[in-house]
Amino acid sequence: MFAQFGAKRAAVGTAALAFHRRNFRIWAAVALALVSLAGCLPTAPPLIGADPADPGAKVAATTYRSTTAPYTAMRPTAPAAWGSQNGSAPSARPEK
Repeated sequence: MFAQFGAKRAAVGTAALAFHRRNFRIWAAVALALVSLAGCLPTAPPLIGADPADPGAKVAATTYRSTTAPYTAMRPTAPAAWGSQNGSAPSARPEK
């Protein structure tokens, strides 16, 4: 497997190296152009409204709301002891 990698690299090494060198130059030129043009961008627009970093800014009051407040138990009866429940339930097994 490694011999195949070596053979491929030897076969196309010079062509690939020239291709990557040319691509590197193109990407370097694009990066340089972008960095130099970044200085021409306008400044950020001023904030509209209160400054979020101001500790004295007025905010809405927080309130507590329970996430389980509308819950109601859906049991038809109160829980009973297991013995009475087992004794009154009809048997699912056929008797012998």
